[in-house]
Amino acid sequence: MNDEPYLLDPTHWDWAVTGSIPHLLLAHLGYTASAVLVGFVIAFPIGLYIGHTGKGSFIAINAGNAGRSLPTLGLLSLLVVLMSIGFLPILIALVVLVIPPILTSTYAGLRSVDRNAVDAAKGMGMSPAQVLFRVELPMALPVVFGGVRAAVLQVVATATVAAYVAGSGLGRLLVDGLALNDYGRMVAGAVVVAVLAIVLDLVLGLVQRYVVSPGITGRGLARARRTGSVAESPAEPDTELIGAGTSKGTS
Repeated sequence: MNDEPYLLDPTHWDWAVTGSIPHLLLAHLGYTASAVLVGFVIAFPIGLYIGHTGKGSFIAINAGNAGRSLPTLGLLSLLVVLMSIGFLPILIALVVLVIPPILTSTYAGLRSVDRNAVDAAKGMGMSPAQVLFRVELPMALPVVFGGVRAAVLQVVATATVAAYVAGSGLGRLLVDGLALNDYGRMVAGAVVVAVLAIVLDLVLGLVQRYVVSPGITGRGLARARRTGSVAESPAEPDTELIGAGTSKGTS
């Protein structure tokens, strides 16, 4: 009998073995990437429209509340009953989970943009599309990225439910481990999911660091201060000399 922990057993990391951790990890990433991509394509344009025009803001607010209260496993079970087992019901259930954070963060990011900057852009003769994509969206990117990162983390954690409807992914370790009373397998699944979520969040944070303008995040000003390239503020006027000149002028 092999007493080595499931996570450390080399045979469970062998790509040649069907159902090994690398195979399950790849399937889990496939669920995550597909759901986030489809959800982003749906939610991002709607969030741009609502945030830019201010019309239909109740949709963004209610979508966030509904997304937090909707049971993904229950929705997935209902979709399987209606559509049978397959990739599509899993994708729909995860997309429903992705839409609220991206929609609300896009809307909130655009509405938080300084109105003075928007008015200045309009005063320069920019069209509504130019104002949106050259002023509002760049300034809203930190908030938008926050919603995308939240959506990715939620999907990574929730995609494990795919295994409950005969799907693949890291949830297989949890479901099969529970069925076989193999708690080492369940612990391995939980650890790999947690590590995957942390790694993806770090990668997205790195992408955000290089995509968002340093002037918006304040990194450019901080770097300039460290290098001493920021111009010093003008010297305070000498009040004594001004007072002396004033007294001479009046005498």
